[in-house]
Amino acid sequence: MTAAHYGIHWKHVMKHELEAQAQVETSQQRLWIVIIAFVCAFAVLSLRLFDISVLKDIPANLPANYSAQPLTLDRADIVDRNGDPLASNLRTSSVFANARLIDNPAEVAKMLHHALPDQPYNTLYEKLKSKKSFVWIKRNLTPDEEYAVNRLGIPGLTLEEGQTRVYPQGNLFSHILGYVDVDGTGIAGVEKYMDKYMKDTLNQGEQLKLSLDLRVQNILYTILSQGVSEFKAIGANGVVMDVTNGEILGMVSLPDFDPNNVKESKDPQRFNRNTLGVYEMGSTFKTITIANALDSGAVSLYDSYDVSQPIHYGNFTIKDFHPENGALTVPEILMHSSNVGTAKIALDVGKKRQREFINELGLMSPLEIELPERGNSVYPDVWADIHSMTIAFGHGMAITPLHLVQAVSAIVNGGTFYPATLIKGKKNTGRQVISAATSETMRKLMRLVVTDGTGSKANIKGYLVGGKTGTAEKASHGGYNHHAMLSSFVGVYPLNKPRYLVLVMLDEPQGNKETGGFATGGMTAAPLVGKIIEQMSPVLSIEPVDESSKTLQKAFYVDYKRKHSEFAANPDLAR
Repeated sequence: MTAAHYGIHWKHVMKHELEAQAQVETSQQRLWIVIIAFVCAFAVLSLRLFDISVLKDIPANLPANYSAQPLTLDRADIVDRNGDPLASNLRTSSVFANARLIDNPAEVAKMLHHALPDQPYNTLYEKLKSKKSFVWIKRNLTPDEEYAVNRLGIPGLTLEEGQTRVYPQGNLFSHILGYVDVDGTGIAGVEKYMDKYMKDTLNQGEQLKLSLDLRVQNILYTILSQGVSEFKAIGANGVVMDVTNGEILGMVSLPDFDPNNVKESKDPQRFNRNTLGVYEMGSTFKTITIANALDSGAVSLYDSYDVSQPIHYGNFTIKDFHPENGALTVPEILMHSSNVGTAKIALDVGKKRQREFINELGLMSPLEIELPERGNSVYPDVWADIHSMTIAFGHGMAITPLHLVQAVSAIVNGGTFYPATLIKGKKNTGRQVISAATSETMRKLMRLVVTDGTGSKANIKGYLVGGKTGTAEKASHGGYNHHAMLSSFVGVYPLNKPRYLVLVMLDEPQGNKETGGFATGGMTAAPLVGKIIEQMSPVLSIEPVDESSKTLQKAFYVDYKRKHSEFAANPDLAR
């Protein structure tokens, strides 16, 4: 090939390569134009869909809990000490309407009323004709209601998935658990007190384990309910506490309510008598007075007091329900629940020491329990002699029943005060309030109350029960209503190794044939405590003991009549 021909050929090749390259570049440009056009179209379409579905159909002032995503009301589950469920969340649906899209409000309201019979037709009609872009029709539908609404297929109605709080045990724990509102915010009880914890995202998926025991709670609830019926009381309350750490295993207040349907309850049903109610606790308070007297050294176990005559102080008269002739020793004063004897002991202790000890037992301070419903103690600003005497036997100072539970637990458990708690395993540091020796003596005296005193109906064989009865007239219009009583019994067992305290309190019980017409704590509350102890002991693996054993008899022996011969010979020995 000549050079000329070679040059012509090279030019021809180069021309074709340039034309091919130009065609590739043109194709690439066209491809990018198509891609950019597609992206722009997609963006415009997305913005339009967002505008239509969110901005145009949903107003700016939506309910705070509304979400374009499925509604989430996650809260931690609540379980008892054994893991049994007490509160949890269930999937549910709610239905709302965009009334702007409802062409025939009357007809749609009729169809909705048929699907949701509890929603009045007139209410539905008013919502649907409002032309608002967002109105709730009903929250938390049942599965049947959800199916019925979905089956209607009405444009403008939307089902929104969410969760609702449920309480599988119904009324059983109502005053402790409390409840939440429609937006999942705690309104009462543990639900309110622990609301931040329950909704904290760090805790979601975890459980809140309470110290409560479903089995014990059920026993307490059942027997209290029977007591209300048997004695025709207007209400009752009870507590079971572990005296070794302050953990509450059971706490019931009657009347009660269903936390799954709070709107059907009334204020008296939602009132927690154990922590919010403030009462004069009557003779159960005598355990506090005598423990203080013995621990301070103001009196000895066998000091005697003349209780044959009432005490007259100004316009006040202090007398005994069943007057005793002559003198009683300190154990007998507790056994027979002598107001006169207890008042005299208080004077020997002195007002200053009495007030200090009451304060040490937490009776003048707010409860630390994990509930928002907590009552404040009521006591005199000026602590006069008359106040000292009446407070000694449970009048003139009002506290919550849980205050009493905490105080008596400390008196029998070796002398350590533990604040009551509803949280299992909570670190609960106690403080010493009386000596171990005084606590041992008080256990012996409380055993005497059950074996030989006013609390005999709580004496369940094999469980070494001790306790104290209480009967207080209810305060009314600056005085007392002699026909309205609060009857109570606080029991502790087993006294050889104290573990559980049981308090029962009845509001205005009525005597019956079995009680001889009496409605005192010994006749009404004490037998209920006995039944509770009898039923819950096997559940808690508390084995009965042989009370006839010489070891136990020696351990609890108190010669409470030791100085009676001396009293008879020289009455002046009695105070």
